[in-house]
Amino acid sequence: MSWCGVEGHDEVVDRFRTSLFRGRLASTFLFVGRSGIGKRLFARRLAQALLCEQSEEAKFQPCLACNSCVQIEAESHPDVEVVGKPSDKSFIPIKTFIGDREHRNQEGLCHRISLKPSQGNRRIAIIDDADHLNHEGANCLLKTLEEPPPNAVLILIGTSEQTQLPTIRSRCQTIRFRPLEHSFIQQYLVNQNLATDANQAAELSYLSEGSLDQAIEFSDQALSDFREELWTTIGQDSDIDSVSLAKVVSSFVDGAGKEAPKRRQRLRHVIRLFLMVFRHQLFQTVDAPPPSQGRLEQVASPLSDSLTESVQNRIDRCLLALGEVDANANLATLIECWIDELYASPA
Repeated sequence: MSWCGVEGHDEVVDRFRTSLFRGRLASTFLFVGRSGIGKRLFARRLAQALLCEQSEEAKFQPCLACNSCVQIEAESHPDVEVVGKPSDKSFIPIKTFIGDREHRNQEGLCHRISLKPSQGNRRIAIIDDADHLNHEGANCLLKTLEEPPPNAVLILIGTSEQTQLPTIRSRCQTIRFRPLEHSFIQQYLVNQNLATDANQAAELSYLSEGSLDQAIEFSDQALSDFREELWTTIGQDSDIDSVSLAKVVSSFVDGAGKEAPKRRQRLRHVIRLFLMVFRHQLFQTVDAPPPSQGRLEQVASPLSDSLTESVQNRIDRCLLALGEVDANANLATLIECWIDELYASPA
């Protein structure tokens, strides 16, 4: 069911509705789940439900039409603070929370969340990209998370609990969001003309791993063509020249343009393509049904039992590479080392 345009998270909706009905809404939340599944939209709808001028909090059903709801949708409500990591930064700057050097503790989110509400009876802060909180930024937040101002609600949005600093996790109530259903993603792609037919929609849905954003990005024709070439090469798992493969991957990543964020995002997709092949091989090795019978069924050769540990190591190395991308490692060096460690030695 859909709640105010939020798809696939009925359990989370029921949890908040019950908390509000009982008057036991917590003050600090950590929303976790892969990107592109609706966490940000849910946070915005939560803010609208708490500040809606037409609907009571306990009903947890914002009207989406009153002045407050419209302002929150436009990110212009004076009592709702939305912050995140700038595209040109590796972490959320400290000044986001406590102001710049000339205005320490007189500006920033921690100061503004402590002020008296301007319109409603709450102040709400939404901290996007919580995965990119460094120790200094997290330390700036600790006091506010430990002792939130009266009627304040803070929402941090990340991908997993493991990527959060322990000091953050221990002070927030964690809300886990599940990946979206494949059926919803397939229907969305067809309705938005992002897939030419049901078969392509099903393939993109599998590639999405439950993320609508990832499904849309994988619909790109350049990425689709590269996927076919890559899967044909690595799926057979024999006679792979790591140097040549690294050059192919580097060339494709550089084709995203000069902007570093776009190149990093393209490399994330490439790494996930490798992961899909390795996971499919692992399913076949242990005689478990793979999550998809699509294109991978044709290109991924089953491995012998003796290679099970090898493919597990490859999966671990790909996961490490994803973390290195997020840590802003040099892409050329990262690609070379990653591919070399996957294929330089006999599997």
